[in-house]
Amino acid sequence: MDLMEKLTILTDSAKYDAACTSSGANRPGKTTMAGCCHSFSADGRCVTLLKVLMTNHCIYDCKYCVNNSSNDCRRATFTPEELAELTIEFYRRNYIEGLFLSSGVIRNPDYTMERIIQVMELLRHHHNFWGYIHAKTIPGASPDLIRRLGLLVDRISVNIELPSEQSLKQLAPHKTKAAILTPMKQIALESGQNRRDIAVYKAAPKFAPAGQATQMIIGASPESDYQIIRLASAMYQKYDLKRVFYSAYIPTVTDSLLPALDTKPPLLREHRLYQADWLMRKYNFGAEELLSPETPNFNPYLDPKCNWAIQNMHFFPVDVNRASEAELLRVPGIGPTSARRILVARRNGKLGMAELKRLGAVLKRAQYFILATDWPRHTRVNRELIVRALIDPNVFAFGVEQLSLFGDSPAFQLLPAAKEAETVTEAVEEAVSCLAVNL
Repeated sequence: MDLMEKLTILTDSAKYDAACTSSGANRPGKTTMAGCCHSFSADGRCVTLLKVLMTNHCIYDCKYCVNNSSNDCRRATFTPEELAELTIEFYRRNYIEGLFLSSGVIRNPDYTMERIIQVMELLRHHHNFWGYIHAKTIPGASPDLIRRLGLLVDRISVNIELPSEQSLKQLAPHKTKAAILTPMKQIALESGQNRRDIAVYKAAPKFAPAGQATQMIIGASPESDYQIIRLASAMYQKYDLKRVFYSAYIPTVTDSLLPALDTKPPLLREHRLYQADWLMRKYNFGAEELLSPETPNFNPYLDPKCNWAIQNMHFFPVDVNRASEAELLRVPGIGPTSARRILVARRNGKLGMAELKRLGAVLKRAQYFILATDWPRHTRVNRELIVRALIDPNVFAFGVEQLSLFGDSPAFQLLPAAKEAETVTEAVEEAVSCLAVNL
């Protein structure tokens, strides 16, 4: 098998692994801070990361995985030298700015990790490549290998795979909760110690300076959105994660424990989880504020922040000329940047709707929840009318398909609504009915 055949097979096998984010690393070298595949850096540039597997041979038989040992598919394996040479040649031709590397498990976790580390050592020390690298660790690998890998890469991650231990036992019998959480804890401790070392010794080697991440598969198992965001919140706090990625399950294998092959991927649900995750990380929302055991899943027709606001109308209206930053962040249509601008601008005078618009507030949503100098309390309307105004148009046109190195697959696809609503009117009525159920 030639190198191009291997590349075709192993980039295609890697497409189900979610890892699209901007990095937080800042290593010296010829590249600036970059993100994962087809993402955007902090300065707004679209950047590309070669996303590939070391091998799609695997000794594990995870039922949801296209590369499991029982699946009849084409297999390929890079040698460390082949993958390092391929990456540096792509970089020299300006095709990519970095590497995302994962792998199936061959022989055992330690053997696989050693081969991944060989790739990193060749890139860093032989090819002098100091661009962004994100590598996935192999659950069950020895702590020493995890430490070695962390000193070579910018971001390191361990996939938690499924939202509950019960689902992990059913769908990935060769993996255990302990084998996944133990390296997570080690990475968190190593990162904390490394930051303290660097504060004292500036020349100390950096351990995964862009932090660690993980991925959960959504829709392959029966957990609710509430269970998922509670788990994500706990991992952020306990393991100092930078990101939790949510990957809508795409049926690729037939199994009685999995959705049928003609089941549509829950892309809208994935989108809602990312929105909720953003609220927890950037807006100081708690998981219990967004959902509860009584309402365990997100309203498909309203984004989580609007849905929270509708369910907590007692909190509103918020006076933009008096409210704290934390209160402003609760208002739909006001984000961290516009909230800070409001706090600065109101020192020089009272703010009206025109000033709020110039400061970046999205008045289409915010107008129902605020007070301003020219927007008094009596302009408030009832909740049903607000819901009808806030219906999310992305229910009908959302979703991005990851671009491929090969082929001409479409970049966008339509998402169905939760109950296959075919018109905006139907979606509005369904959103109002969801509201009534949640009262």
